[in-house]
Amino acid sequence: MEIYSEILKLAEVYSNYTAENLSKLVKIMSLSSKEKDVVHEIKEQMLKAGFDEVKFDKLGNVMGRIGSGDVILAIDGHVDTVDTGNLDNWELNPFSGEIKEGFVHGRGTVDQKGGVASFITAGRILKEIAVCKNLTIYFVGSVMEEDCDGLCWKYIIEEEGIKPDFVISTEPTNLGIYRGQRGRMEMEVFFRGISAHGSAPERGKNAIYMASRTCLEIEKLNERLKEDEFLGKGSITISQILSDSPSLCAVSDFAKIHIDRRLTWGETKELAVSEIEEIIGGMDARVEVPKYIETAWTGLEYGMEKYYPTWKIPHDHLIVKTGEQAYHQLFGKKPLVDKWTFSTNGVTINGMYGIPMIGFGPGNEVLAHAPNEKVPVADLIAASAFYASFAVVLDQMKMNQ
Repeated sequence: MEIYSEILKLAEVYSNYTAENLSKLVKIMSLSSKEKDVVHEIKEQMLKAGFDEVKFDKLGNVMGRIGSGDVILAIDGHVDTVDTGNLDNWELNPFSGEIKEGFVHGRGTVDQKGGVASFITAGRILKEIAVCKNLTIYFVGSVMEEDCDGLCWKYIIEEEGIKPDFVISTEPTNLGIYRGQRGRMEMEVFFRGISAHGSAPERGKNAIYMASRTCLEIEKLNERLKEDEFLGKGSITISQILSDSPSLCAVSDFAKIHIDRRLTWGETKELAVSEIEEIIGGMDARVEVPKYIETAWTGLEYGMEKYYPTWKIPHDHLIVKTGEQAYHQLFGKKPLVDKWTFSTNGVTINGMYGIPMIGFGPGNEVLAHAPNEKVPVADLIAASAFYASFAVVLDQMKMNQ
């Protein structure tokens, strides 16, 4: 149809605009809870693109709005990034934002500022073609995702009272449509021993030995966890072990292990905790699911339990079909429909609150958190067009009801 050709043409016309906007975002270092400068830049970009309203919430998410229709669509991109790691592994300055040879280079280009730059362009396109009268579209630059995925949307839904009907995540998908991911959670196991002189260890109870036996059983547990045909197998690993004793000549009376647990479909927090409780049965030990509490750049302290539920959307769900139609209208072919291997804000958006969500984002997810991160400008063009096209398809569906 003519409107989709117009959208794709405008996305191509604005390719330099999108790439340059992204370059500006990449030049601003924005670790979790330190996003103040980058969200202010995003606000300026949204205002220049003609958004109807742009504001910050008290957690520091920047939210642009276009339209005031009955159906609420949100397009989300987190604006915090991980740190750079060893700079010797980078060919270019991670914060150069250099545009060359068809790519924008630097930390966050893939994860996830490329999606943000693309949806700003999509908003500009939608304002110019003056469609989507039945929609309210929120373009959300969300914060603190890298440290606590989903926290930002927990705040938006519970504190701001905004619960969209549909959400698109702009996490990298290689321009495929993603409809789910394994969940994850963290657990800590505390072991209490009894100290004794190192010359007579039999008088004590060594917490390190208890922790070590537990670690070996967890290694075995990993091999027998449940598998889902779409999302794959659950997994578990030890990410940290700590211990203490009155001296280096004494039996350890304290140990703690930190567990990273990936949850496939049908695995819950309660199940994961019970598996560890079964292993430590009879030991003087306890399992806890820790909490994340941090102060946002706004000064607000906020947090949640470190449990991030599994989620997946049925392949025949309306939101998936809408995405497939939007993609086909633009590119004349079917998209790859797949899943993420890592975690996203979908853990709260769909995992906790049941809001239909898909992912579509520029860039290859294998470059997320990696040195020499870069995104093709061609992907930015395609993503900009897709977000606008999705809104048009959704608006037409609403109009035809």
